[in-house]
Amino acid sequence: MVINVKFFASVREAVGASSESMALPAGVATVGALREHLAARGEQWREALGHPALRMACNQVMCGADTAIADGAEVAFFPPVTGG
Repeated sequence: MVINVKFFASVREAVGASSESMALPAGVATVGALREHLAARGEQWREALGHPALRMACNQVMCGADTAIADGAEVAFFPPVTGG
């Protein structure tokens, strides 16, 4: 299963990328599991994705950690407050 992951604002700055296409590893089937998988990449990822109020969206709809990820989905992570 291949998905597109987008990072916004301070999350994008911390991880050094605005998006990436990735194949989901076995056992990663929800937005929360994806967040944990990405946070395991290292300290900068843990800090960027570890904020308790981190906002998440799947296919441009705000969602919770238990939201299932389908093939071709777009998952986005962004801080609780973003400037306009």
